[in-house]
Amino acid sequence: MESQCVLRRKELDCSMAQPEHDMTELTGLVCSGDRRALARAITLIESTRVDHREQAEALLEALLPHTGRAIRVGISGVPGVGKSTFIEAFGQHVIAAGHKVAVLAVDPSSQRTGGSILGDKTRMEQLSRAPEAFIRPSPTAGTLGGVARRTREVLLACEAAGFDVVLVETVGVGQSETAVADLVDMFLLLLLPSGGDELQGIKKGIMELADLVVVNKADGDLKDAAGRSAAEYASALRLLHPMTADWVPEVLTCSSLERIGIPTIWERIGDFRGVMEASGNIEHKRAEQARRWMWGEVDENLLSAFRRHPDVREKLAELEAKVSQARLTPSAAAQMLLDAFQGR
Repeated sequence: MESQCVLRRKELDCSMAQPEHDMTELTGLVCSGDRRALARAITLIESTRVDHREQAEALLEALLPHTGRAIRVGISGVPGVGKSTFIEAFGQHVIAAGHKVAVLAVDPSSQRTGGSILGDKTRMEQLSRAPEAFIRPSPTAGTLGGVARRTREVLLACEAAGFDVVLVETVGVGQSETAVADLVDMFLLLLLPSGGDELQGIKKGIMELADLVVVNKADGDLKDAAGRSAAEYASALRLLHPMTADWVPEVLTCSSLERIGIPTIWERIGDFRGVMEASGNIEHKRAEQARRWMWGEVDENLLSAFRRHPDVREKLAELEAKVSQARLTPSAAAQMLLDAFQGR
């Protein structure tokens, strides 16, 4: 069996071997819901080659009028909380309700090798076989924020393909991983049945971002503990200022294994969407996200151009060595690199 990386490379080669005018055909196929075309489009979007980026921008521009109709939900939680099991149960319930679900499962990349597991399809075996579901694992490739750099563009492609519920699963809760809240409409935080020291350990910033908190694994011996934890988390939430006056976050319990509480979670997501659309908050939030997205691209491209600049590359090794040996302050070295970049 060929590895995921080899298959992805073949998919990329087939996609990019086509002439530019075929982008129109690819756009039409994606908008018609063709899953193979969607996979090809995402491979193009995630490519880092300059010529591929130009094609991807043209594709995204053509897809943009067909986006914006889905509910975007970010799902985060500590490792072991059961995100994949929850998404599989939740996705199947949403499909049964007549919707199409796209899951963008972001895998952490190794800082040493750059590789990632990309095993979400095996962890969501039943959901991955459903024709109304599309699961796309993407490596973070060192990107901070718990989401891959191109997750936003991939999300738009999925919307254009007719998926009206898009779930973004992040790698876990951490200081830098609140970025998922900046590309979704609703942020769902999954927690384990626990309390006391565990409750104190949850970062305030994460709790403040949550639009819905769900205590998972509320079954068997953990059922009572899950109820107590939900009450404690609800008390903690009352001490925090809500993200918007139109919606007060709620704490629910569920069992992903026994499929208990899943319908209620879907109902609350529907309630959230109704309230936020009526107040105009979703439209305003997406506009602000797009603005920050633009500046994020400016930052990324400026840094890339800076690193590629010949004068910077010429001085970089020497200055890094001096900083490492405490012969030069980091701020002075940084200024010298900036001067080289600006031709001073």
